[in-house]
Amino acid sequence: MPIHAPGPELGQSIPFKHLGGKGKHGRKDVNATLNLTAFVDMMTMLVVFLLMTFSATGEILMTQKGLELPSAINKEELKRAPIVTISADAITFNGEPMADPRTILSDTSMEWKIIELYERLKVEHAQFELQPMEEEKKKEIRGTVILQADKGVDAKILNRVMKTAYAAEYPNVMFAINQRARGK
Repeated sequence: MPIHAPGPELGQSIPFKHLGGKGKHGRKDVNATLNLTAFVDMMTMLVVFLLMTFSATGEILMTQKGLELPSAINKEELKRAPIVTISADAITFNGEPMADPRTILSDTSMEWKIIELYERLKVEHAQFELQPMEEEKKKEIRGTVILQADKGVDAKILNRVMKTAYAAEYPNVMFAINQRARGK
């Protein structure tokens, strides 16, 4: 087989008798060359997409648009836990809206719990207890909730969310932050 410059199609110099040539009924079969350009392009796009979406650091939080986390020195890594997000517009639990911070600030009643959030946390706690998991692992993450709060959120709202979490048997609150280097 002679060596020649590669062309855009594979298989021009290799006789595939079963693919080309005359068929059973004397008619010429369809040209059966394989164009790899489209396949390589598609695979390249797939690899780039997977590399962009894959998180090698194990990040478990996605920051909402318009949410600015406070900066601090990170003491320990976040664990997998339910996430309560507080922004200027909404208080959400795992992405589900629970309350409006503006109504909580204007609420003059003596109720310190956020009822919708409390009920959802209780349901989440009951579901966690039913999961088949080693007791040692359950003990490590039981009662942990991640609080992802905007930098400008009022302290009264944070206080009410933390009291609500504590009442729903989530005493361990981990704050999501932007990591700041030491000495800054």
